[in-house]
Amino acid sequence: MKLLLTGVNHKTAPVELREQLAISAERLSDATRALLECPGVHEAMILSTCNRVELLACHEASSPDLLGFLQSYLGIDTGSLRPHTYEYRETDAVQHLFRVASSLDSMVVGEPQILGQVKESYTAARSVGGVQTHLEKLLQSTFTVAKKVRSETQIGSSSVSIASVAVDLAKKIFGSLEGKRVLLVGAGKMSELAARHLMQQGADTIFVANRTHDRAVRLAQKFQGHAVRFDDLYATADQADIIIASTGSQEHIFRREHGQQFLHKRRNRPMFFIDIAVPRDIDPEINRVDGVFLYDIDDLQSVSASHLDDRVREAQRAEAIIAEEVARFQRRTQALNAAPMIVDLQNTAEEMRQAELRRAQARLQSLTPEQQAAVEALTRGLMNKFLHMPMQAIKAAALEADTVMLEVMRTVFNLSAAQETANSRVAVKPGVGDAEEAVIVGNPKDRS
Repeated sequence: MKLLLTGVNHKTAPVELREQLAISAERLSDATRALLECPGVHEAMILSTCNRVELLACHEASSPDLLGFLQSYLGIDTGSLRPHTYEYRETDAVQHLFRVASSLDSMVVGEPQILGQVKESYTAARSVGGVQTHLEKLLQSTFTVAKKVRSETQIGSSSVSIASVAVDLAKKIFGSLEGKRVLLVGAGKMSELAARHLMQQGADTIFVANRTHDRAVRLAQKFQGHAVRFDDLYATADQADIIIASTGSQEHIFRREHGQQFLHKRRNRPMFFIDIAVPRDIDPEINRVDGVFLYDIDDLQSVSASHLDDRVREAQRAEAIIAEEVARFQRRTQALNAAPMIVDLQNTAEEMRQAELRRAQARLQSLTPEQQAAVEALTRGLMNKFLHMPMQAIKAAALEADTVMLEVMRTVFNLSAAQETANSRVAVKPGVGDAEEAVIVGNPKDRS
């Protein structure tokens, strides 16, 4: 099985394009189910965040047309999309996924939200059958690596996120947030993070508006703020100096005419909008209104650069961990790929042993049960000793990806080229360090 990852992110595509590709959490399972129907796709997962949309697929021979899927599912012209996409295969795809989950590929290096988003994508894909044998192994390794990076480096030593960068930007704009009124539109995780940072920086009053009013009430209570009914949003917004929007709306919530209305009520006192949603909550045209200043998620990159400078050394340590874990994952995968061949070798040898015992059955009938058991143990012991060296050679060749040696072993022992055998299964027993051992379990009748 082969691995292919195709996507766009904040480094390759502007927010205008990313918002066209964004797939909401509610649509993620259906989108993954549709992706599984693409020719050649056996397993799949979709990761869609404010900064990236990535399609991960397991396939066999020919590569599936993942860009074609985006065109058919979202109605996006692949001609305009192709220059902004990247593509990773096999080991490169594994490394990219490890880096993404470990927050090394994020706009704010070290932010903790991305791992949760990967897990949500995993859950959605698993619910529709998109995650099975191969992606299950890969994603479980991904979660382990991300946790290791977080625990063994200081990359997340301070609380950083898109929300915290947005608050830093607001602070730079005003010089101080003391006495400022803030309206949060959306009561999700990002809004809660923004509220926490705003209060730490001295914001005077926080208003929270959300389509589900109960969620707005709960969030406002956490910060001694005020919940605003969504129907009253436009009647209340002019009271805010800063509006931070982070909803899942597919349409603009604030447009140019809203900005004009707010400024008129505020007697032209300036307002600052920070849009951290993808698709965007605020129409860029609002920036044309004198006294209204809009910053979207791509504008936050200049602020996030300062966070990156503080984390370069820890990011280098994290990269080294990921490189080691990618190599470990590849060794484990290659060892598992050799397991069917070892099963075939064991079964072939066992068939030969049984055939020879049947041929000698007439001469062994006079033996006592204890003597027959001794013959059984002797022949099995000889077989296992004989198989030890070729089995080790097969494992070593697999670990080194030595396809020539594997083919020689297959030819010498007249083994099947099939990757699976009908009467065997493969389990993995983790060893010490890199010494993962493939444990072959054959037909119970053929084993003591």
